[in-house]
Amino acid sequence: MNGQHSDAILERMMSLHPKIIDLTLGRVQRLLTALDHPELGLPPVIHLAGTNGKGSTQAMIRAGLEAEGKRVHAYTSPHLARFHERIRLAGELITEEALTRVLDRCIAANDGDEITYFEVTTIAGFLAFAETPADYLLLETGLGGRLDATNVINKPALTVITPISIDHTQFLGETLPEIAAEKAGILKRGVPCVVGPQPEAAMEVIEDHAARIGAPLIAQGQHWHVWEERGRLVFQDEIGLLDLPLPKLIGTHQIDNAGAALAALRILDAGEDAFDAAMTKAHWPARMQRLRHGPLVDAAAGAELWLDGGHNPAAGEALAEVLKSMPPRPTHLICGMLNTKDVTGFLRPFTEIADRLVAVSIPGEANTLAADQTALFAGQAGLQASTAPDPVTAISRIIADDPGARIVICGSLYLAGQVLRTNG
Repeated sequence: MNGQHSDAILERMMSLHPKIIDLTLGRVQRLLTALDHPELGLPPVIHLAGTNGKGSTQAMIRAGLEAEGKRVHAYTSPHLARFHERIRLAGELITEEALTRVLDRCIAANDGDEITYFEVTTIAGFLAFAETPADYLLLETGLGGRLDATNVINKPALTVITPISIDHTQFLGETLPEIAAEKAGILKRGVPCVVGPQPEAAMEVIEDHAARIGAPLIAQGQHWHVWEERGRLVFQDEIGLLDLPLPKLIGTHQIDNAGAALAALRILDAGEDAFDAAMTKAHWPARMQRLRHGPLVDAAAGAELWLDGGHNPAAGEALAEVLKSMPPRPTHLICGMLNTKDVTGFLRPFTEIADRLVAVSIPGEANTLAADQTALFAGQAGLQASTAPDPVTAISRIIADDPGARIVICGSLYLAGQVLRTNG
């Protein structure tokens, strides 16, 4: 069985996609019933929602649990280079054989009915998770929370809400309270929820919903605190203080994500080995990732090459703060974005940091923003901008003018995936 088999099945699934996406759990519940409810056979679930930081927080929790010898499933989206990245079974990416088997079962049980790509692939994940023994399942929402395909777990062990900001407004609402209400939909009666730092308007919604349904909150700034001190991370809650290495994941925003991971590990009764591993062993690609090997790195010659998949204004601010904290070096952005994103909002934080932006379209992505449009938005944000047909050409043009540059490829996880595939 070859890698093309699952790709072919995934391509066929797109034909089942509704003409208009309406967020509902009806299609998911129908298919779960046809498959005899695999969601009832899952290990204890840690359910994560939020706008930014879900993946990083999940990666740190997973590293901590695995350091204690736990078998941990993980579900994430979107994938970067291969679909298999979305489904991690007891620490290992799902095999091609196992992926093909669960996709075939879902297609057969769905029997041609309308269903979204995310819904049917999430259910395929549930099948795989239910069939493989594990101690925990880390389950990341795809979009929102209340009507997300993952939100069919009646009694998770724990929920986590990472920072909420404006994104996916066409589905979740135009305001922070509306978006927060959707994210808070993962809360369950009697199930503790770790809450990362939130804008006041979002936190009020989360608190109101938690009080209404009886979900205990463990919130940053109230029940736990985290900060950097003398090159170390300090975490404090009612149990006591932890003095740990800084997170392996780069950026001051990772301090808050680390705090949420540590708060979650405390609730799960993890020990010292887990806390240390969460900081030192977590790996999450395309989050301010330094590329050190591969064809693109070779093309960059002596330039630094970084990759980040952030794509909304809050992610732009976080990335800009990381760049400000780095040793001074001429900084150039290679940026490609989707046409559904707030491009100016994402780019505005870089006006005092980036010397230049080269805009690209995202190859093979139907919803890509054309490179000239990205360049236009960049100009409106106050950045000097040009275009290139692809990241390789963009790198060549940058180093021709500035061979010692710091080059940051950013704007979309879909672009990041293309870059990782190109770079081998």
